[in-house]
Amino acid sequence: MTIPETPLAHVHVHDAMNTGILTTDPSTPLRVVARLMAEQRVHAVAVADPDHARRPWGIVSTLGIAAAIAEGLEPGADEPTAGEAAAAGPELVTVRSDEPLESAARIMAQHGLTHLIVVDAASGHPTGVLSSMDVVAAYARLSDA
Repeated sequence: MTIPETPLAHVHVHDAMNTGILTTDPSTPLRVVARLMAEQRVHAVAVADPDHARRPWGIVSTLGIAAAIAEGLEPGADEPTAGEAAAAGPELVTVRSDEPLESAARIMAQHGLTHLIVVDAASGHPTGVLSSMDVVAAYARLSDA
């Protein structure tokens, strides 16, 4: 295997991330979150902080929904909410948009995460999502160079 000449340390998160962020209310039924993910073809939805709607405090991923299904989840009155699924899932971790992509990959590996919320370096406001596939794609592009 050949190591690329230009390491991911020289690529920044903002070069690889998906801009924009889908957010849902903590009380949204998990089935509705699943429908949103399927319609928008995304693998993660941020769950808004109940006290500060512009700040996510959790994340629901396709893996989290698959885990709920594996535990016998069925649509209905006792269906879990986005907030409950986010609380049961991995912690929400953020990364600044100006960080090297290599640092973001290290954070993902250390925490066992497939998605990071990207925050603006100056304001700290969420601006997008970085997925492990985004990291893989950036690495592949470097390999082609």
